[in-house]
Amino acid sequence: MKDNFSKQATEYSKYRPQYPDEMIDYLISFVKNKGVALDVATGNGQVAHKLSRFFETVYAIDISQNQLDNAIPGKNIIYKVSQAENTFFKNQQFDLITVAQAIHWFDFDSFYKEIYRILKRDGIFAVLGYGLFSTNVDSDKILRNFYHNTIGPYWDTERKYLDENYKTIPFPFDEIVTKGFENHLIWTFEELIGYLETWSATQHYISKNNKNPIDLIYDDLKVSWQKNDKKVTFPLLLRIGKLK
Repeated sequence: MKDNFSKQATEYSKYRPQYPDEMIDYLISFVKNKGVALDVATGNGQVAHKLSRFFETVYAIDISQNQLDNAIPGKNIIYKVSQAENTFFKNQQFDLITVAQAIHWFDFDSFYKEIYRILKRDGIFAVLGYGLFSTNVDSDKILRNFYHNTIGPYWDTERKYLDENYKTIPFPFDEIVTKGFENHLIWTFEELIGYLETWSATQHYISKNNKNPIDLIYDDLKVSWQKNDKKVTFPLLLRIGKLK
């Protein structure tokens, strides 16, 4: 698994959008027992924190200690550094395992082998994520050019799985058909820029060119943002399955 987010862990914690409670409640409705859950590649712990309202114990793992240092605390949440593909958990330990906005970084074969080892036979496995957001028409033009052209060459190849709405990832489970969700937000200009800063391609661009690509669009985007609708819509991605 790649670690693209340790450097900007604080910004990641502050600016990454949350998953709406409606989506989490829907996911939980498929889980029979609410004993122990695991959130893989938990990042800032936002999903683990939401799960902690339902489960007796929630484990949350990530390869980045910096991410875990910025994670949301909870009395029944246990944060640990661990690879997704090689964990320290017991066989058939979990009633629910989630991975949000991260599965595209994993070695699929090794990860799924681990899921089959540590998920209970009647447990639920869920992949969550979100695609490229949309906003007002003027700002969208600037942002899509930035996404596809300015930093387009700097995206890791794994990003394609998100662009394809996780429909093309391997999914060796008995899949449950799910309904669709969207996340609707109102962002300040600071929140918009902060989110763009968390993109791995933005950071790759900075590392290679010693300058921030957001500077290229900053002024035009600010004017556009100030005079237009500031609503932001994320298409949410959800796949749920059981062991075969």
